[in-house]
Amino acid sequence: MIELVDTHCHIHFSDYELDTQTVIDEAAAEGVTRLVCVGCTLEDSKLGIAMAAQHAKIWATIGLHPHEAKHYVNDEQALQEFHSLVRKPKVVAVGEIGLDYYYGHSEREDQKKLLRFQLTVAEEHDLPVIFHVRDAKGVSPTDQQSVWIDFWAIYDEFQPVGIIHSFSAGITEVKAILDRPKLLVGLNGIMTFTKDADQLAAAKLVPLNRLVVETDAPFLTPTPYRGTICQPKHVAVTAAFLSDLRGETLQQFSHATTQNAIGIFNLV
Repeated sequence: MIELVDTHCHIHFSDYELDTQTVIDEAAAEGVTRLVCVGCTLEDSKLGIAMAAQHAKIWATIGLHPHEAKHYVNDEQALQEFHSLVRKPKVVAVGEIGLDYYYGHSEREDQKKLLRFQLTVAEEHDLPVIFHVRDAKGVSPTDQQSVWIDFWAIYDEFQPVGIIHSFSAGITEVKAILDRPKLLVGLNGIMTFTKDADQLAAAKLVPLNRLVVETDAPFLTPTPYRGTICQPKHVAVTAAFLSDLRGETLQQFSHATTQNAIGIFNLV
C-alpha cells in the first residue's frame, strides 16, 4: 500500500460541501494518510486549527492570502491575532502567503508589506512557509513587471524553508526555485490537464527530494475527475500521473514525497 500526504487542502473552508469524516476516510482508503489544511484568512485559519484539533492525521497552517492584503495590512488587531494563532497546537507552517498579480484583488505594495510581515512571524517561530506566487497574464518571468522579480527580492531577504505551492510555471521559474536549496515544489492536479509542454518539462526537472504533492481541494480537480469537487483522495491520482511522467515507480514517488512532507512539516 502506498502512503501519501496531501500537503495543501482547504477542506476546512466553511463552504466546503463534503462531509469531513467521509473525506478523511476516502483519502485513507487511497493511501492518503495525512492532510495539511492551509489557511487563507484569519477566520479559515481558525477553522483549520479547530479541524486539526479534532483529527489526529490533520495539521493546520495559518496564512493571509495575497488577495486579502487590503483587508489586513493596516489592521493592527488582526495582525496581533495572527501572532497568537501561530502558537496554537498542530500549526505546522505559515501559509499560504505570497504575491498574486493575476487578479489584482489587492495593491501590489500591500501584498509585499503583508508578505514581509508574515515572513517575519515565520522566522520568529522557526516555521516553514507555503508560498502562493502567480504572475499577471502574459508576463515573462524575466520581465521587470513579473511577480517573480518582486517575489525573489523578498524571499531572498528571509530565505525560509518552504514550498512553492501549486507550481504551474515553466523551466525558467523552476530553475530559480531549485537554485534556492530551502525550497520544495508543490505539484497538484493542474499537471494532469495542462497542455503546456513547458509546465510538464519543469515538473520532470524537479529532483525527487525537492517535491511534494497536493490537491488544493476543493479546487483543481485532476483528470479524469474534472467537474467534481476536489478531495484529498485525488492526490493519489496526481501522484500516479506524475510518477509515470517522470519515469519513477509509484512506490518510489510516494515514499519520497511523503518523507519530504513529513520532514518539512514535522508531521509526527
